[in-house]
Amino acid sequence: MADPVRPASLTLATFNVHMGVDGWGRPYDVVSGCAGLGADLLVLQESWAPDSGAPSTAARLADQLGFDVVAEVGLAHGRLFAPHPTTSTSWGPFLTQVRTALHLDDQPFRSRAGPADRPFELGWWGLALLARIPVRDVEIIPLGRLRRDPASRSVIGAVVGLEGGDLAVYGTHMSHITQGSHAQYRRLATALSPGRTAAVLAGDMNLWGPPVSSYLRGWHRTIVGRTWPARRPHSQLDHVLATPQVTTVDARVGPDVGSDHRPVVVTLALTDPSCGPAGGAGPDAP
Repeated sequence: MADPVRPASLTLATFNVHMGVDGWGRPYDVVSGCAGLGADLLVLQESWAPDSGAPSTAARLADQLGFDVVAEVGLAHGRLFAPHPTTSTSWGPFLTQVRTALHLDDQPFRSRAGPADRPFELGWWGLALLARIPVRDVEIIPLGRLRRDPASRSVIGAVVGLEGGDLAVYGTHMSHITQGSHAQYRRLATALSPGRTAAVLAGDMNLWGPPVSSYLRGWHRTIVGRTWPARRPHSQLDHVLATPQVTTVDARVGPDVGSDHRPVVVTLALTDPSCGPAGGAGPDAP
């Protein structure tokens, strides 16, 4: 049997979907939001997997959009609350905190019980990698848990075949800088040290681009553009970084579809060995 034809490029998207609800706990159309990305591979942060056995966010997307769930990891257990009784559409920072939809079990400074007047479901808050193209060598790389972070963090990795060679793809959701993520970034850099294989890392990094680049020496940013908060973004927390063997064909920040983050979409190819590596592209500097 002949080997399958390898595509010349790969469209990769990363999206923090906020459990498929807005800041007030009201569901939004996460399926349509992801359908518009046109991704071959989708790195999903804050997927929600109910303890009841109902399909997770990642599984629903896979079923309705023709993806395979390559891997899904529960990073923390918690409670997802029903919508708060309000008609406001604001994602204001204060309101987001006091009317949050999610309470993680080990979240500091917050009651595990949550608001008594709102029903909830138990489940896992996690990370997933979805694919429409063949992947192999799937792996989960644990990054451990920081003392101030209620979630254990991980990286999902896989390999895809492109014209000219293999591309290792990694997806993650990093801790916040206030939780001491610098220690976690050191672990990440060690685990993903650039080698001979072309590689790309995508995810909600909970950090601006320049410090992310400082931790990941030898990787370049494929896109620069504001992603958070989604309604009126002023910062880039969602990144796609690549090794020198990877070039950016196209890059864009997606629209506000209901989450607190905007998705990021990049089309990547392997760099012609006779040419130098290409840098990032994007609409706005953070």
